Amino acid sequence: MFIFANRNKYIVMNIIKRITLLLLLSILFFSCNEENKSEEKKVEKQELIVFHAGSLSVPFKEIAKEFEKENPNVKVLLEPDGSRKCARKITDLHKECDVMASADYTVIDKLLIPDFADWNIKFASNEMTIVYHDASRRANEINKDNWIDILLKDDVAYGRSDPNSDPCGYRAVLTCKLAEKFYNRKGIADKILAKDNNYIRPKETDLLSLLESNTIDYIFLYRSVAQQHALKYLILQDSINLKLPELKDYYSTVKTEITGKKPGEMITKKGAPMVYGITIPKNAPNYNLAVKFVQFILEKDKGMKIMEEKGQPSLVPSTSETYDKIPDTLKKFAKKI
Repeated sequence: MFIFANRNKYIVMNIIKRITLLLLLSILFFSCNEENKSEEKKVEKQELIVFHAGSLSVPFKEIAKEFEKENPNVKVLLEPDGSRKCARKITDLHKECDVMASADYTVIDKLLIPDFADWNIKFASNEMTIVYHDASRRANEINKDNWIDILLKDDVAYGRSDPNSDPCGYRAVLTCKLAEKFYNRKGIADKILAKDNNYIRPKETDLLSLLESNTIDYIFLYRSVAQQHALKYLILQDSINLKLPELKDYYSTVKTEITGKKPGEMITKKGAPMVYGITIPKNAPNYNLAVKFVQFILEKDKGMKIMEEKGQPSLVPSTSETYDKIPDTLKKFAKKI
């Protein structure tokens, strides 16, 4: 009986020891878990919201990646869209935005300044091209002199973006009007613009899937986007492609109408060299971080190096009508008029 009692006592003590050990382990685990949660809160990433033109998607994705490497506590949230649509997200929908980059700097001037932004920096350029691939109908025939006639063929379909949403859209219209003037073919612009309107899309990059699926054969598109997606493109005459600043007076001889700030309002867009603009809206939730990101974009050996590698030449520094209102740390990227 004595041996049996001792054995039972030994078993009970072992059970108590195991329970105690389990309790200690549980307390330790709970403590570590809470400590980890506390650490996670400490390193919670700041989010930077960037609205940008669709044509900036490829370079901005890489720029954001490099910026996050230098700033591991930051997550850059990129929202590509037509530049005018990006602006309307701020003006009409009142969406928060830290940085806004437009394919046409005048979108910022006309739609955001002075109510929603104070300043604008011109930072990159581009040019209009006709983009296609090997499977495009009449791809072996098209050249810089006959592209108008190729696009008008019944067996050929082409796409362009919406002029009211995207600068590439109204630039396509202006390109056609400049072509009419350059080739002295009265009425030809209206004929081109009246064709294939069922292939108009909100932004130029929306058209790429239609090209890849052979739904359309050609796109009015920026040269940089064509290069980024390894597509073939037709280089147009400088008098047509909106590329050269020195031809600004000639480009301005053509115009088109697009929607304005208010419902039912129309504004006139004249031909002009392609110039991208960037700003920080007044409602930026992370203003200081936004300044840091814009500085990263505009630095020659950082963001602008990536921009140029992706086919978009730098214009930094360029003159700015809003120079005095540009943050001091960013003034070096602009010039006072």
